[in-house]
Amino acid sequence: MSPRSRRAVAVGGGTGLPTVLRCLLQEGWETTAVVTMADDGGSSGHLRRELGMLPPGDARNCLAAMAADPAGATARLFSYRFPQGEGLAGHALGNLVIAALTEIEGSFPAALDEAGRLLQARGRVVPSTLDDVVLTAEDVEGNRVVGQSNVAVSAAPIACVRYASGSPARAYAPAAEAIAGADLVVIGPGSLFTSILPNFLVEGISEALSATRGLVVYVCNVANQRGETNGMDAADHVDALVRHGLDGVIDVALLHDSVGNPVPHEFDAVQAGPDALARIAAHGIATLVRDLTDPDDPRHHSPAKLRLALGEVAS
Repeated sequence: MSPRSRRAVAVGGGTGLPTVLRCLLQEGWETTAVVTMADDGGSSGHLRRELGMLPPGDARNCLAAMAADPAGATARLFSYRFPQGEGLAGHALGNLVIAALTEIEGSFPAALDEAGRLLQARGRVVPSTLDDVVLTAEDVEGNRVVGQSNVAVSAAPIACVRYASGSPARAYAPAAEAIAGADLVVIGPGSLFTSILPNFLVEGISEALSATRGLVVYVCNVANQRGETNGMDAADHVDALVRHGLDGVIDVALLHDSVGNPVPHEFDAVQAGPDALARIAAHGIATLVRDLTDPDDPRHHSPAKLRLALGEVAS
């Protein structure tokens, strides 16, 4: 396979997806990001309520990561967040630019494409759906939680997520087409129930994943998130993906070596011990276990280590 023909898709949202995008671009992949549209908090949530638009934050983060010069002035402007000012405090400038471009270009996908041109992005960012979705969840105690931002701060771990009745969720065709035609699909890392799984609640996305002939890799988080995934091990994360429509489609789970390179206890590491590995294998999923932590922030992946591991998986 020539480098020119290598097509990769990264699926997710939040802060984890940009790290994967940088790794794929550095490895020469022709890269598309498929991002969740469930976000309803912060600047994205405000614009969603005020303007009736889709949430731009996750897409903006990906576009900035894919910029020709991620450290350049344009990328830094897109990521700049106003610290104060009535009506401005908390907004990322890039979110406002995408909001304006949505009005100018006539659609959210066209706005993302135009923003990509402004940033000279080295790939494309597409929403998983264009529908106005409302995420709901049930926690392990049976309580119902409504709204992505509320699910993210749930007091109890989450058991399952779905979209509220009356909230259709149909795949944006270019997102499904990119996944189906990919040579490599990378899922995660990111917030399991609020950034990753919302993409697979969209009708047509998991079906496209099942149809792809490419390698499907799940990058499991290094550490759990307070509330949302408290106490879950790596197999629990995989089990959640399987329960939400990904049974039989993941080829490899990329896991941090929590045994040989333990994460400080206060960060609630996602354990990948022998029992977890056996439970993942029972799903027919291979595992690659490597030291993946960022020494400066052991809750997250080291970009350099993740790049090497993804290269090893995809070789």
